[in-house]
Amino acid sequence: HFFVNFQVLSFYEEMFRSLTFRLHKGPLHGVKVIEMSAIGPAPFSAMLLSDMGADIIRVDRKGAKKGQLAETMKFSDRFDILSRGRRSIAVDLKSPAGSEIVRKLIDRADVLQEGFRPGVMERLGLGPDVCLKRNPRLVYGRMTGWGQHGTLAKAAGHDINFIALSGALFQIGSKEKPAIPLNLVGDMAGGAYLAMGICAALFSTSRTGKGQVIDCAMTDVSASTMAMIYGFYGGGTWSLNRGTNEVDGGAPYYNVYETKDGKWICVGSIEPKFYDDLRQRCGVQLDPLFNDQQDRGRWGEMKDRLAEVFKTKTQAEWRQLMEGSDVCFSPVCSLEEAPRHPHNQARKAFVEVAGVVQPSVCPRFSETPSFVQGPPPEGVGQHTAEVLRDLGLSEGEVRQLAQDGVI
Repeated sequence: HFFVNFQVLSFYEEMFRSLTFRLHKGPLHGVKVIEMSAIGPAPFSAMLLSDMGADIIRVDRKGAKKGQLAETMKFSDRFDILSRGRRSIAVDLKSPAGSEIVRKLIDRADVLQEGFRPGVMERLGLGPDVCLKRNPRLVYGRMTGWGQHGTLAKAAGHDINFIALSGALFQIGSKEKPAIPLNLVGDMAGGAYLAMGICAALFSTSRTGKGQVIDCAMTDVSASTMAMIYGFYGGGTWSLNRGTNEVDGGAPYYNVYETKDGKWICVGSIEPKFYDDLRQRCGVQLDPLFNDQQDRGRWGEMKDRLAEVFKTKTQAEWRQLMEGSDVCFSPVCSLEEAPRHPHNQARKAFVEVAGVVQPSVCPRFSETPSFVQGPPPEGVGQHTAEVLRDLGLSEGEVRQLAQDGVI
């Protein structure tokens, strides 16, 4: 794969995008997706689908100068990594002509995904009943926080609220208070689940010829990601007291420690043989405090002792001693350090697009490799005329729509 700095003329950007698309055919090559502009999980889903080769057209609100996330965060569109690899069309959805344009796009699409509150798409004349009647094979993906029904379905909320209701937020953090795991458990996991659901529904459609509606709620998603922990709790091996369990910071052998130079490392020496290696490399193999790995009554003392040990060397020194060993060791990398780590460089886990360093594609396919199709659209509506021409509209019709304020 190859990448260039996309800060050049739009003509060359489009030429590169088209060339890249022809040279690479991901597993979703040929799949057409209409994405209703949103923030959080829905654009992450669309990014994943785009990276796997799908042709994404994002429908933006006419009049906006930037994409929703770029506008919210007050930065250039090129930093909206979740919006990479798709085209943008700006339409007045409240006008009859505007909503009809979107319906015509949906008629030709394999997938429609949206992230509005329940009922919004129906009020726009773009609900599942309307769209599936016109396009019976359509996969209609709906991403919400609370779901399409339920006592909170129409309430406002964000990631933190949705993961709070599932039990996830309660169990993450220290004894003092729950910790906010960025927006990974609700937003990002939600987008991944929606993308998985869309792919599954496409497979079903290929066999049955029938489309369907996907109700993907972040509350449900975060509960699903807690399946193993709920099993532990039901089996009596998980405590509701944060910071006392094996994988929540309670165990000394599965924890994060500060080093001599103020940086951090982490160890995950769960298995006995890995734990023995940890003791050996930390120089505590003869200390009776560490004889019983599962003596939870002494975990606190063990953590304090290991904290003292890890502060005797710098992160680089611990890397020299432990990295690549059976300790299950890693340096805790910052956003600046992660792209430079030798392992990530060897796997090309990060790429630069439009001058922005960002995660590369994932997962990786042997026969139909994924690829970044290009940078995010430069503002909303960058591809409006192109998309409408593809839809069969003449130059005169496109100009008329612009004069009427529809696009």
